Amino acid sequence: MQPETFYHIFNHANGAENLFRRDENYRYFLQQWAKYITPVAGTYAYCLMPNHIHFLIRTHPQTSKVSENLGGLKNQPFEKTLSQAFSNLFNSYTKAFNRMYDRRGSLFMQNFKRKEITSDSYLTTIVNYIHRNPIHHGFCNHLEEWPHSSYTTFLGNKPTKIEKDYTLEWFNGKEGFIKYHREQQLLYDISLLIDF
Repeated sequence: MQPETFYHIFNHANGAENLFRRDENYRYFLQQWAKYITPVAGTYAYCLMPNHIHFLIRTHPQTSKVSENLGGLKNQPFEKTLSQAFSNLFNSYTKAFNRMYDRRGSLFMQNFKRKEITSDSYLTTIVNYIHRNPIHHGFCNHLEEWPHSSYTTFLGNKPTKIEKDYTLEWFNGKEGFIKYHREQQLLYDISLLIDF
């Protein structure tokens, strides 16, 4: 991973396991995300599903401050610093989850996936893709219904660690953000009707 670059980050539970069993698991994961990832990357969208996760991030500039935030990685290459941050996140969450549910072993697939965002249209599309994930997997019918997504964060006025202003500006404001997501849902619904 390179500095100052957008990435779609995703990971999945091992086998048929769930990453989250209760609401407190979702909250704890986001607390760990803030602890380990916020020092190295900004978060622009996310969705936590029972057995997988999606995030849109932009890595911070390569500075000694990024390495210092992770302690012990001061002289490491930037790629190593970022990879270690994600490793720390997944390991810390797994240890807590294993203690809570009296289980052993890895919880996440071995390596998290990351896909570089290479165009403006891809950036726009991936925000919608991340937010639509609960609908796609049948957990809800409307974006506002899924509580473990950044979508509702963009609609509210509460302080957040999400890069809300940048993302809303990308969509020309809150109304544009909502309109784009609704239009994409309508296109998806129409495609289902046509594709019988």
